[in-house]
Amino acid sequence: MKRVFSTQAIQTAIEKSLPEFQKIVGNAAVRTQETIRRQFARDESHFIGPPPAVVLEPTNVEQVSQLLKLCNDRGIPVVPFGTGTGLEGGSMSILGGVCLSTQQITGEPVLREQDFVCSVKPSTTRIALNDAIKHSGLFFPVDPGADASVCGMVATSASGTNAIRYGTMKENVLNLEVVLADGTVLDTKGKGRCPRKSSAGFNFTELFVGSEGTLGVITEATLRVHPRPQFLSAAVCSFSSVHQAASTVVEVLQWSIPVARIEFLDSTQIKASNAYSSLTLREAPTLFIEFHGSSEKEVADQTEAVKDICQSHEALDFDSGASPEKMALLWKARHNAYYAALAMRTGARGFTTDVCVPISKLADVISETRADLDEHQILGTVVGHVGDGNFHVILPTIEEDKSEHRKIQAFSDRLVRRALAADGTCTGEHGVGLGKRKYLREELGENTVRLMHTVKKALDPMNIMNPGKLLPEL
Repeated sequence: MKRVFSTQAIQTAIEKSLPEFQKIVGNAAVRTQETIRRQFARDESHFIGPPPAVVLEPTNVEQVSQLLKLCNDRGIPVVPFGTGTGLEGGSMSILGGVCLSTQQITGEPVLREQDFVCSVKPSTTRIALNDAIKHSGLFFPVDPGADASVCGMVATSASGTNAIRYGTMKENVLNLEVVLADGTVLDTKGKGRCPRKSSAGFNFTELFVGSEGTLGVITEATLRVHPRPQFLSAAVCSFSSVHQAASTVVEVLQWSIPVARIEFLDSTQIKASNAYSSLTLREAPTLFIEFHGSSEKEVADQTEAVKDICQSHEALDFDSGASPEKMALLWKARHNAYYAALAMRTGARGFTTDVCVPISKLADVISETRADLDEHQILGTVVGHVGDGNFHVILPTIEEDKSEHRKIQAFSDRLVRRALAADGTCTGEHGVGLGKRKYLREELGENTVRLMHTVKKALDPMNIMNPGKLLPEL
């Protein structure tokens, strides 16, 4: 489905609608100042785009419904915006239009402790959610690194370091409140319902997980929460080659050792993280591993089993039994890997890749990717949630340098097609946004792309919801 928007027509429609926007949300929540609009003009990606024509800040689902109905009636494009931590340009207002900021839709997380369920509003971030429920002995495990809005994590089908044991957003979302383009408020599993499973009709919840604001605005998410592990431990293990490190991960998974996290950082990333996070790790391909269990013995048994596998792959060292303080430092360094990589080059922005491949192909694909970087003399680091077969290349780049951008884009194309040739995907967790649209037809096939457009047209016939994102053109 393609609808051509006229920039002038959008601007005219918005100018006519400003008094009605103000009537719905109040004068202070209709932001037209250039300085404000520029704050919502980009996310953490390398993409550069125009600011939205206006930023609207509703405070409840009723206001969202009224705003979308008005924009739908007048053909005004709407881009939902959470915390702006996305990496594929998914929340950029490339056509101007309305940026609908969801961060003023507030409310305390509602925990149903005995059901292991918690409902959150769009203003709730991952860290805020875990702070709010820590008294219960429960936690929300999906951890993409950034302190993203949980509803934004739903929209991008986020994942992260804990996914190997606790699953991604797809496995941890039970129900959603969504406002459709025409203002209809939808509860995907029925109002207030939170069964752990259901066979009642289409799975509309999963339809909106990963929809990236193209089908509606998520105004509440009901999530699974999990018991906090009683015992934790961590290990750091380095190897002489990327292939040995990745092969170790494959064998750990083949032996079904229930590690909680297993993260890979190549030598370039370790060097960057040492400098940025004041670490003294050996500059070699490295695994960060975390173990969870209900007893010290369970954790110790997991650790010993993984140690044996690491040593069979000629590990250079295996440092286990980290204190809670050291564990926190290690995972903070892993979460800051993106910023550590950018710090390698003054004035750079991050061009980040996000492929995911079957575990059996992981070692070869990562090794080939590192060799590709070295062969073409491209500055970049390789990191990843390798327990899921998901890894990233972080490329600190000067976006305005067109020659460099072409070189990096060519590398990214080679990487994606390497992953697709290995029966993988162009994106494991960052989403499609602007950057991955061109690969979807190759990955999913023509019939699936056409069905995506059919769904989009049914829910958003005017194509106002985040146009130009996610769906490739027919």
